[in-house]
Amino acid sequence: MTLLHPFRAWRPRAGLEARVAAPPYDVLNSDEARRMADGNPDSFLRVSKAEINIEPSVPATDERVYTTARALFDRFRHDGILTRDESPGYYIYRLTMNGCEQTGIAGVASVAAYLEGRIKKHEFTRPDKENDRTRLSDVLDAHSGPVFLTHRHDPAIKTATESWIQTHAPYCDFRADDQIRHALWRVDDPEVIETLSAAFKRLPAMYIADGHHRAAAASRIHLARRDQDPSPDAPHGFFLAVTFPDTQVRILDYNRVVTDLNGLDEASFLDRIAALPRVTLAPASQPVKPGSRHEFGMYLKDRWFRIKVALEPELEADPVRCLDVTILQERILEPLLGIRDPRKDTRIDFVGGIRGLEALKQRVDSGEMAVAFSMHPTALNELMRVADAGHVMPPKSTWFEPKLRDGLLIQTL
Repeated sequence: MTLLHPFRAWRPRAGLEARVAAPPYDVLNSDEARRMADGNPDSFLRVSKAEINIEPSVPATDERVYTTARALFDRFRHDGILTRDESPGYYIYRLTMNGCEQTGIAGVASVAAYLEGRIKKHEFTRPDKENDRTRLSDVLDAHSGPVFLTHRHDPAIKTATESWIQTHAPYCDFRADDQIRHALWRVDDPEVIETLSAAFKRLPAMYIADGHHRAAAASRIHLARRDQDPSPDAPHGFFLAVTFPDTQVRILDYNRVVTDLNGLDEASFLDRIAALPRVTLAPASQPVKPGSRHEFGMYLKDRWFRIKVALEPELEADPVRCLDVTILQERILEPLLGIRDPRKDTRIDFVGGIRGLEALKQRVDSGEMAVAFSMHPTALNELMRVADAGHVMPPKSTWFEPKLRDGLLIQTL
């Protein structure tokens, strides 16, 4: 089974890419999306977060939101804002952030491979978000935001990709408002397409880095539609994806902030941490950005601390319990702060590493939060180890940067 296939993409008309392209739907709330799309009728946020076109009192899951999304998607196509390629192809997608490049291949991934576990997941989905993306894709009759995949480095994919980039100019190349550069090439040569398809067939697995809800929504649409069209080539059997080699993918830290100390004063809280077995606590003169696994920074009452944990060998062998997010949860967040389910508990929040340590300090200094924890980033091989074992990671274990943009490539069903 080939994990990734070529397809006929809808994409912005030449010169409109920067106007159409939008951040992923789930990194902005509705108010932020309204501000970003203000004055730009061609922003794909008007489709992916269509509630911004309606008065704010209307819930984001109201049926009018989905019908508005479809009407605007139809307008984009009718007015030529989006055009469709005449033949199937792959697309090379290069992201550049702070001078670092990562180059992936965009295509449509196999839902069957996802259901069979060759496209592997590492986290649970939230029913409300999964329902929303399923409804949107069903109404649009399209997958409009790519799933971010990664695969173990493959020389054939690398050679084909680099050769194409060296001999062809990108059809679009722009810097977004967050200063991330997006460049895309269309691969339409039949021999190169076949080379890539054969390489994707040989890969033992791909891994979802970001986009679990989109992948789950695609599988639900496939299962709902396959009785009407059981063909193995039916469009509903695939979902839009970009896959990057594991040697290029960057995971940032995903930090934690908690509203209160669960009835403890600062001194008692510090004493309890210091008394934990195999845990060392020491004051730090500077903000703590952990430099290795099992090390944490903590900001409490104008002071930074460094926490180190010497993990037991039997836990180090467990792919989930050896994760730093698990260690913090099991040693401090649950037993000392009473955070039993970080997925649902409103006393905890999560801050992507892209915002820096200053964002943690500000939230505590403002009085909004009582304590903040800085984390060492989860490693990609840790993610793969969890997925290969068929397990899932704790919530908010990974923060991937840079993000793919919605609206640059669209797959219709």
